[in-house]
Amino acid sequence: MATMTQERTERETSRQAQPEDAPQTQGDAPTPMSITIVENGPYVVNGSAPLLEEAITPVGGHREYRVRRTFPATQTYALCRCGRTKTPPFCDGSHVTAGFDGTETASRESFEERADVYPGPGAYLLDDNRCAFARFCHREDGDVWTLTELSGDERLKEEAIKASSDCPAGRLVHYDTADGTPYEPVLDPAISLLEDPEEGVSGPLYVRGGIPLISADGSTYELRNRYALCRCGASRNKPFCDAMHVSIGFSDGLD
Repeated sequence: MATMTQERTERETSRQAQPEDAPQTQGDAPTPMSITIVENGPYVVNGSAPLLEEAITPVGGHREYRVRRTFPATQTYALCRCGRTKTPPFCDGSHVTAGFDGTETASRESFEERADVYPGPGAYLLDDNRCAFARFCHREDGDVWTLTELSGDERLKEEAIKASSDCPAGRLVHYDTADGTPYEPVLDPAISLLEDPEEGVSGPLYVRGGIPLISADGSTYELRNRYALCRCGASRNKPFCDAMHVSIGFSDGLD
């Protein structure tokens, strides 16, 4: 039986979870986009960040993103983090009754500090091993690591960069071997609910376009152009996805 504290927390979270169109008077500056992690609770999104659903779709020997739906724009909304909501993708307070432990365990080191370096003649690769098992790193001519070794060939270099740039986790980033310039795509800010029909599972939240991520302790994570957030509740590297959605057969329940 839920305690009075649990019931109160459920009510507060439920109110917080409902998408809101905050009124703006003429001349008001728009609220900056951000994602704030609630301790053992949802991701609270501010600033009318676009929300959509996309499927990881095989095309020949590579994969592409295919938009399935877009959600109405709202100023603030809370996305489920525990994987148990009955109102997907939004939080309904189920984390309280489930006793969800959302402790953030991911390293706070910068991407460059965490990453392994793979040299290549045309481009070198940094890989921080935060894998969401989206498999965009595999292309017709080989995987991203092999293509990096062959990046002296301009066409294969472009294939290598495409493989790294499509990774939703931001695990992979190429840099020009000659001058160190990073090859990072220009992405409009958005949050995508990834679905993986090949594996029969629902995947992480693909956050792109440099949306700041704020920890439950109030600190801000390193600003990244791309990152993948766990929404199955089972990641061992919270708040980031570590592909556990595949192991547990996670389904978000969206039609």
